[in-house]
Amino acid sequence: MTNHKIMGLLLPFSFCGMLCSCSGSGNAPASTSVQNEKQEIPLSIPAFNADSAYQYVSRQMAFGNRIPNTEAHVQTAEWLAAELKRHGADVIVQEAPVVAFDKTVLNGKNIIGQFSPEKEDRVLLFAHWDSRPFADHDPNQANYQKPVPGANDGASGVGVLLEMARLIGQQQPEVGVDIIFFDAEDYGTPSFWKGAYQDNSWALGTQYWAKRPHRPGYRARYGILLDMVGAKDATFYKEAYSEYFAPSVVNKIWKTGRELGYENYFVDQEGGAINDDHYYVNTMMRIPSVDIIHLDPNSDTGFFPYWHTVGDTMDKIDPATLQAVGETVMHVIYTEKNRNAN
Repeated sequence: MTNHKIMGLLLPFSFCGMLCSCSGSGNAPASTSVQNEKQEIPLSIPAFNADSAYQYVSRQMAFGNRIPNTEAHVQTAEWLAAELKRHGADVIVQEAPVVAFDKTVLNGKNIIGQFSPEKEDRVLLFAHWDSRPFADHDPNQANYQKPVPGANDGASGVGVLLEMARLIGQQQPEVGVDIIFFDAEDYGTPSFWKGAYQDNSWALGTQYWAKRPHRPGYRARYGILLDMVGAKDATFYKEAYSEYFAPSVVNKIWKTGRELGYENYFVDQEGGAINDDHYYVNTMMRIPSVDIIHLDPNSDTGFFPYWHTVGDTMDKIDPATLQAVGETVMHVIYTEKNRNAN
C-alpha cells in the first residue's frame, strides 16, 4: 500500500475476523453520569446526538465539493466559522496559503474554535474539512480526475466535532477545548501523477498551522483526530503513530469505547501507520495525538471501501457510527480534570 495516506513504511496490519453488528443509536438519553473520584459526586456528560451530527455532515455536502480555490470552499469555510461562533467559541480563521504537489497555490483556511480560551489546561480536537479533487482510487479509471464528494472522508469528522461544539457551548468540561478544522489535507499527490511522489503533500493546512500556531507557544494535553468516522460498521484499529506518540491516550479512548458498548467499532488490535494530520501535530507540535480512522481489512487500500472514489457520498453515512465516535470522545474529554484548577 504505497502512494497514498498509508505510509510506504508500514507496521503490519492485524485484523480480527468477522465483526458483529453495530451497537448504539442516535437516540441517546438526555445525559449520562460518571463518578467524579475526587469529589465523589456525579459528573454530568452531555448526550451526543447522532441525528444532529448527521445533519451537520449533510449540510457540508450541500455546499458541493470543498476543494480549495473554489466558491463552495469559501462558502463552507464561512459557515463552519459561523457555526463555531454560534456555539460560543472564540473563532480564528487562519489564512493558510500552501503549495500543492503540482505547485498550485491553494488558498487554505484553518478554522479554529477555542472554548474557555483562558484555561491553560487544554485538549485539542481536529479533523480536515476539505474534500479531494481526484478520485484516484475509483474502480473506474475514467473517474480519476473527478472530485471525491467526501461525505465520510472529511465531512463525517467535522460533523461529529460540530455536534460536540454545540454541546460544549452549553456545558463546558473542566479543561479548555480547541476544535480545529484543518484545510488542504486531501490535496496530496494522486496515484496518476507522473512526477515524484511527495509524502509531505498531504495535510498541508496542518503543517502550516504547526509552523504558525494560532497562539504563540500553544500547548494541549493531547489531541484527537477524527478521520472517516461515519460509515456503517466502521472499524477503528489502533493506528501505529498514535500508539507510538500517545499510547496512554489510545488506551483511554479504546477503553472508553469498550465500556460504552462500542467494542465492535474500537477494535483492540493494532493497525498501520497513517500519514495523516495527527502525524504533524505529533512531530512538529509535540502534542501527543491519536487518529481515530476507519481501517478496513477487506478493501484493496486498507481504508473505508469508498475512500478516494466518487462513491464517498451521503448514503454511506450511518448515524450509529457517528454516535459511537461522538459519545466516546465526549466521555473522554468530560472526564478530564483541570490540573491547574485551585
